[in-house]
Formats: sequence, structure tokens, C-alpha cells
Amino acid sequence: MPDILIVILAVIFVLGIAINIHELGHFLVAKLFGMRVEAYSFFGLGPRIWGFKRGHTDYRISAIPLGAYVKLYGDDVTAPLEGGSSDQEKVPDSELYELRPRWQKFLVMLGGPFMNIVLALAIPFAGALMYGVPSMPAPVVGVVNADGAAEAAGVKVGDRIVSFNGIENPTWEGIRDEALISPEREVQMTVDRGGHMLPLVITPKKTLLDGNSIGEIGLLPDVGVEPVEVGTIKPDAPAAASGLQPGDRVIAFNGTTVRNSQELSSQIRENKDAPAVLTIERNGERKEITTAAKLDDDGVYRIGIGFAAANISTRVPVGLGGAANFAVESNLRILRLTGKVFGQLFSGERSVRDAGLAGPVGIVQIISKVVTELGFAGLFGILAVISLNLGIFNLLPIPLLDGGQIMMLGIEKVMSWFGRTLSLALREKIQMAGLGIILLLMVFTLFLDISRFF
Repeated sequence: MPDILIVILAVIFVLGIAINIHELGHFLVAKLFGMRVEAYSFFGLGPRIWGFKRGHTDYRISAIPLGAYVKLYGDDVTAPLEGGSSDQEKVPDSELYELRPRWQKFLVMLGGPFMNIVLALAIPFAGALMYGVPSMPAPVVGVVNADGAAEAAGVKVGDRIVSFNGIENPTWEGIRDEALISPEREVQMTVDRGGHMLPLVITPKKTLLDGNSIGEIGLLPDVGVEPVEVGTIKPDAPAAASGLQPGDRVIAFNGTTVRNSQELSSQIRENKDAPAVLTIERNGERKEITTAAKLDDDGVYRIGIGFAAANISTRVPVGLGGAANFAVESNLRILRLTGKVFGQLFSGERSVRDAGLAGPVGIVQIISKVVTELGFAGLFGILAVISLNLGIFNLLPIPLLDGGQIMMLGIEKVMSWFGRTLSLALREKIQMAGLGIILLLMVFTLFLDISRFF
């Protein structure tokens, strides 16, 4: 299948599920309360261009490719964005959205973000049940990259990190995350070296990853001894040209025994493009293969291999409780990182260009990279992240978004205490202003996406 077709299908799969699970939330809650649903657009806003009708609901595809929507009878505030109604049937008052109590409207608005968050939790939960959760090695340094930030800070192999950026007893995941969002910023750390506590200052090197600035500290954990097996080989990469094959087990690199895949990756990076001899085992027979790494687009030397699933020994089977805990922690980790990055934005510590904000082009790029490197199975991880972000974004108090609708319900409640109401005309103007804000955000993020090419 041509690569472009694979990418198109991947984008439709990820965005189609993330957006429609959101609209399904609105749809199901409305149906639960007996509200009549006029239209469910699976794709697009505005006038209907194709569809079919089941019961009272018109399931359709619409003209403006900006998401999807569910339109309820009696909810005419966003009518200009959702096309006109073709059904002139008199709808009973009991089925009209507008005549329902505010608490029911609130739950309808909450249904979309709720379903997005449920999906974001369900994907890592199912993955943990099927494959287990990653085992977390102790924060003991196993590899210090030459000329890296860790070497400059004085970190040594065997050091145990007991504090990193104010976090006591950090995990490797926490250390990596803190470094990731701190490029070229001094970070305080403390290591235990032979029973002596040594305070150090490390400055993660600024590295570009897919056009975004991240921090790299240049060290890896000591994960012990693991089999290092070649899982995948990129076409036209040095590994393919040298004759490496999936299933080959790497025993040594330039005569030095390889303990694990992280150590091999570090050796390849440090050897750069100099010729290297890999000692491998293939079908019980040892061979020596000569290869040379090539500089990738992100500035890292690689030979173009992927390792066979960090060899299942790095994942630990868990039950329902462990899987649920892993799902919650995975999502909280994303929210914490996002919150810290936005905090840096507002405090002036990070520029908008370096914040990693992705618009339409950026999202397509991310999906394209994931499906190319990991296949369709890898899309579930990015689907969980996009679904979580979509759910949280929709809770922002911006008119037209669910959070804006909830905010307007609150304003109407306060106004009702004084015998006042918001007119339909004013609500329509507020919603159109919200549309303007969202379009400006899209244009801005699109500008950031395009600027990264240069």
C-alpha cells in the first residue's frame, strides 16, 4: 500500500475516532434524557452534503471539514454552523433541549469531554492488561554519553539519583520528563556516590525533535543484562546495507560485550560514522558484520534498527487494579507535563515557538511518523494522547466549546436570580465570537507548524 494512502488512513482513523467518541458522548447523554437529536454529523460543520436518516435523526457528512457535531432540537444557538433543519415536524416540548433543566444541559455538554477522557484511560488500561506495564529500573546511572550534559555535570556510572529538580526519590520516567521540558535551564540534582551525597547542577542540552525544543541529559539507567535482539530494520539504512536481519541477537560492539539495547544505542551514537563491527548470533551461529552509523534528521547517529519489544522481561504482568493505576498515572503524567510547559510559557521561561504546540499540520506529521515507524498498532498510543487533549481543551471556557456552553449555563443561572435572560441573538453572537477565537488559534498553530519547516 502506498505510504501516502497509509498516512491518510491513519489520520482518518485517529482523528475520526477521537472526534466521534466526543460527539457520541453528547449523543448518548441526550438520548438518555429523552432529548430528540436532529442531526449527527460524523464529519464536518455546516450544510449537509450526504447522509441518511434513522428515526428522527439525520446522520450526515457536512461541508466544512472542521470536526463533527450533534444538533439537538431546540438548541438553535449554533444553527449557523450546523446547517438548517429540514424537518418541519412539531416536536413535543418534553423532547426539546432548550426546555430541559440546566443540570441536564450541563451533563449533555459534559458527555463529550467525559468520553474522550474515558477513551484516554481505556487504551493504556487495555494495553496494561494485555502486555503488562513497563518495569521501572532503579534511578542508577548505567550509561553516561560522551560530551553530554550529564558528563559535563560530573555524573558517573553507578551514581544513584536521589533528587532531581526538587523531586525526591525520582523515577527514571520523572527524570526524563523534567529534563525534557528544561532545555538549557540549570537543574539541581543530588546523587548518592558510594554513600556520599553530592549536589550537582545539570543543564539539559537543547535538542530539536520534530521541530520542537526538548532537553537531553545524556544518560541512561542501568537496566541490567538483557538479550539485544534486532526487531525491525529500516529500508535503505546502514543496517540493511550491512546485512543485518530481524531476529539477529547482538553480542558485542567493536569487541565490547553488549549488556542491553540502551548500551548498544549509546555505543553507536558515540562511535558516530566510524566503521563498527557487530558480533551477532544468527540461528545459533556467530557472525561479524561491519556497518557505520548515519546522522539522522534529529542529529543522532543511528544504523536504522528497532529492538524486539524491550524484551518482554521489561514488562510486568498486572491485574485490573494495576492496569487501572497505570492508566490513571499515564494520563496524569501527560497533564502534569502539559501544565508545566504552559506554566513556563506564562512565566516567560519558554517561547511559544518552543512550546511544542501542534496545529493541523503538526498533528498529521506526528500521526505519519508513528504509523511509519510503529505501524497501525502504534496509533493507539497517539490516539489516547489526542483524545485526552481534545477532552481537556473542550472544557476551556471558550464560546462554542463545551466549556463555553457550560459557562453560559452558569451566566444564565446568575442572570435568572435577577429576572434576566440571555437573548438568542446575543448567544449567537457570543458563539460566533468563539468560532473566531478558535479559527485564530488554528491559524496561529498552523503558522507554528509551517515555521518549523524553516
